[in-house]
This record gives sequence, C-alpha cells and structure tokens, in this order.
Amino acid sequence: MSFTPDISQIAGLLADPSRSAMLISLLDGRPQTATELARHAQITPQTASAHLSKLVSGNLITKEVQGRYRYFRLINPNVAHAIESLIAISSPSQVRSLRDSDEEQSLRKGRTCYDHLAGKLGTELAKALHDKGYIESSAGDYNLTDHGLKFFTDFGIDIAKVRLRRRKFIHPCLDWSERTPHIGGALGAALLDRITELGWIEKRPFNRAIRVTAEGKKGFHKNFNLLVD
Repeated sequence: MSFTPDISQIAGLLADPSRSAMLISLLDGRPQTATELARHAQITPQTASAHLSKLVSGNLITKEVQGRYRYFRLINPNVAHAIESLIAISSPSQVRSLRDSDEEQSLRKGRTCYDHLAGKLGTELAKALHDKGYIESSAGDYNLTDHGLKFFTDFGIDIAKVRLRRRKFIHPCLDWSERTPHIGGALGAALLDRITELGWIEKRPFNRAIRVTAEGKKGFHKNFNLLVD
C-alpha cells in the first residue's frame, strides 16, 4: 500500500477566508497580536481568537506570550512559501477602493515575502543576479556560482554561516504578482537582511510593502544595474 500524505486538514484550515486573510497578513514575518490580525481580517477579536487557536493546533502559526499580550507568527518559512505559492495560482482579489488600488500597486512594486524580497523589485533582483552569473538555474532550481560566492561575501554576507541555517540554502520562489521567481531560502533572507541593514529599503508598519530609499536607489543601480522608481 502506497503512502499518500493527507493534505486535507491543512486545506481545510486555509479554506476559511478569515484564516487565510490572517495568514497572508503574517507573511511580512513580523509577529502580530490577535487584535491586529482581527482588524486585518475584518472580524471581531473573539472570532479571531477561535480561528487563531485552530491555526496554532494545525501547526501553521505559533503563539508567543509577553506579559498580557499574545503574539502570533508563521511557524516556519515553509508555511510562508506554501501560502505565497497558493496566492500565485489564485484569482486576483477585487479592488473596491482607491486605497485598495494603491495598496495593491505598492505590494506589486516591492514587498517582503516572509523573510525575503518579492514583487517587481524582488524578481528584477533575481534576474540581475542570474544575468551577472552570481546564481544559475538548473533543473528548475537555483545554485550559487563561485562568482556569486565572491560577490555575496564582498557584499557583507557570511555564506558559510547562511548555509548552516536549518532550511534550504536557495530556491526560486514563484512571485504571485510578477509570475516569475524571486529568490527564497536562507540566502534570500540574508540578502533582505543585508539591504535592510544598508538602509536601502524601509519596511512599512502592518504592511508587507517596502519603500526604496534614496540610498537604496543608488545601491541597486551601482551593484545590480537596477533602476528603481
């Protein structure tokens, strides 16, 4: 008898619109309270609490208690990758207002996908790294080249340390808005950390959209030949 993984439990948890809205909100990688997640899903805190308990039991999110506050986050990058992949094959959401339209455009322009860079900026960065020979594609996956090893080391990323992280080192992550890959995995996370440390981008509160700073526009152009609006 062949072994078939049972995905029905996870599928059931993701099928509820309120739960999926809260999970998408957690894609920015930052912990959020039940009240914040309830606001994002447009439900009452009591309803949100029941949904969050199910997501914790289903091992999709984790809860951290600090004083009288409870913070929730995705349990690991694999959950984030699965959610982002589902968004990529889902029907586009309806835009009901100018605010929704502005928010969607900001997300498409540049955003975080849990702990790596996504959107137009993320996919253009991945293409630039490929064109420069820093990464290469093989059998639908990414590999770091010797040339890339030198570049990332010079860029201030400790590759040996990144390889020790308990997750895949690098992989293409299909971008839901651009329909082409951005860089996921431990290297993608390290790259986002580094450009944030350099002050190239600024993260927005309670929003996955990022803003490229004046210093970032110079840095992306100088290092990757990218012209960022």
